[in-house]
Amino acid sequence: MDCCIISKLKTQPYWFLILFSLGLFTILRFTLLLLNWFYVNFLRQPKNLKNYGSWALVTGPTDGIGKSFAFELARKGLNLILVGRNPEKLKDVSDSIKAKFGKTEVKTVVVDFTGDLDDGVKRIVETIDGLDVGVLINNVGISYPYARFFHEVDQELLKNLIKVNVVGTTKVTQAVLPGMLKRKKGAIVNIGSGAAIVIPSDPLYAVYAATKAYIDQFSRCLYVEYKKSGIDVQCQVPLYVATKMASIRRSSFFVPSTDGYAKAGVKWIGYEPRCTPYWPHTLLWAVARSLPESIVDTWRLGFCMGIRKRGQLKDSKKQE
Repeated sequence: MDCCIISKLKTQPYWFLILFSLGLFTILRFTLLLLNWFYVNFLRQPKNLKNYGSWALVTGPTDGIGKSFAFELARKGLNLILVGRNPEKLKDVSDSIKAKFGKTEVKTVVVDFTGDLDDGVKRIVETIDGLDVGVLINNVGISYPYARFFHEVDQELLKNLIKVNVVGTTKVTQAVLPGMLKRKKGAIVNIGSGAAIVIPSDPLYAVYAATKAYIDQFSRCLYVEYKKSGIDVQCQVPLYVATKMASIRRSSFFVPSTDGYAKAGVKWIGYEPRCTPYWPHTLLWAVARSLPESIVDTWRLGFCMGIRKRGQLKDSKKQE
């Protein structure tokens, strides 16, 4: 049979052989990609995070993804340093974690990422002094109250978007990194967004998307810089998750709960420099990448215009 196929191929013109070879290569490449996708999502074992160090630092841990990450890391046996702006909420989360995981040590640091960051980072440095912080989850971030054109973004919101999403993540990373370098091990996870990476544009959320694009490039550069030093830097790229910031209350197959996302996210720590841990999100990413950018842009603009309209309506009702 094989000889018959080979003999038939020998009789074909060169252009046919070239096309045949390209087709065979494409099928082989797709098969390998599919097998790798299945392996990393369903078969690959998560790393033992305690090998990085016994402590993890989480920013924005009082709600949403950050809170779920804190619980999941405690479940993995790590002690926690929780960094947030609300002392009451920090205490509530800390008490809940201690009640559920009795052996877990929890320290809290009050930092308002929209306020005096230098003073806040100083408190973080003082708290982590002498602790082997092996995992850093840079989760803190803000978005728009609702979609709006760039010229409608007020100065306070503009300043806070950049300060929290860009400056905050950068300064916390700079504070924690020296200890990891000294110990020659560590894992840094920066939470990005599909708004900056999966879709070609995120109209009416321009500044938010731009700050998350910074997070993506920042993470990749640090990954290359420090990989040989034993430090794994990663940008996780969630799409929609059922959070207050996303204004989504109910989870679904394509929109996980924060607990569902965190469980997936922890499994990916220490692997690829950019990833989408919740596997149904990878299906949406594949669809978005397969469509012409102009189609995705048009759909996204219409979708965000709807959010803007509903937000303006809600604002007008509050003023009445």
